Amino acid sequence: MSTLAIETKDLGRIYKLRGNKKKEARKELIALQDVNLTVKKGELFGLLGPNGAGKTTLIKILTTLLSPTSGWAKVAGADVDREPDLVRPRINMVSGGESSGYGLLTVRENLWMFSQFYGVPSKEANERIEALLEMIGMKDRMHTKSSDLSTGLRQKMNIVRGFLTEPEVLFLDEPTLGLDVGAMRDVRKFVLEWLRADKERTLLLTTHYMMEADELCDRVAIINKGRVLACDTPTALKQKLQKDVLFEIHTSPLNGLTPQMLVDQPEVTKAAITETETGAKLSLSLVEESALARVINLFTQKDIKVMNLNKREPTLEDVFVDLVGRSMAEEEDSGQPE
Repeated sequence: MSTLAIETKDLGRIYKLRGNKKKEARKELIALQDVNLTVKKGELFGLLGPNGAGKTTLIKILTTLLSPTSGWAKVAGADVDREPDLVRPRINMVSGGESSGYGLLTVRENLWMFSQFYGVPSKEANERIEALLEMIGMKDRMHTKSSDLSTGLRQKMNIVRGFLTEPEVLFLDEPTLGLDVGAMRDVRKFVLEWLRADKERTLLLTTHYMMEADELCDRVAIINKGRVLACDTPTALKQKLQKDVLFEIHTSPLNGLTPQMLVDQPEVTKAAITETETGAKLSLSLVEESALARVINLFTQKDIKVMNLNKREPTLEDVFVDLVGRSMAEEEDSGQPE
């Protein structure tokens, strides 16, 4: 018996884009290219990348909503394209920001109705609903109409819906998107408790939140522009950067300073800039700590003031910068559809 919950081989997806004119040739957008992944049963696997990296396209293929253009994928031992009817009863999916059931129905009624689509016996469904709502801190809202819930509570209800059918493989596509810090914390705790309850359960999480991937996932695949760039445990990915000295610097406005100007300095290997309300945040990788003096000298030439400077340990953001050459925020600004 296979120990894999998900397996892909040379998986690809190309979208045909309409031309502006009738006779104009249709352009192609490569959303996924040569994706090879294996996810073990019982694993919490993270797919980390910016908006537009191809995460949602991959999720749609794995959940039988979209056919691949090339390669193949298996979920719960069945081919998602050739055997979708074998896959669907064994999986579930929740996406951040999706619609939240019928507003006139209560939380319990919405969840019960969904359970019936999967053939869960009514008594068992009600027991699961009560237990799951208690786990996520919503038992007191069981009889509240979903239209009267806040955005965060509606998303929590959606997440309960995903777990309700006790799927073998659960897909969470940006589940904490738009939630406040407290709601995010509740959802993450809920996910971990659900996995601990049964070692055979498998969860694939897509996110562009570095901390979420680092905190939750057993392994992480970093994806960008349709390609998987690296796959390992968060700790192993970060340890690969341990040879560099990392600094985070908050400054006044940069007066034209660019990442390339920083990288052009001797022994500066990586540089990423994020604009802030009061100036900028710079993430630097240096071969030697002494190279920081050259960076500070460059700031002086540009009349840039240093507000805060910290030496720190590597993060998954640093791993992304090392692989891609710029930060997640900068990559998102480049704009590529999912």
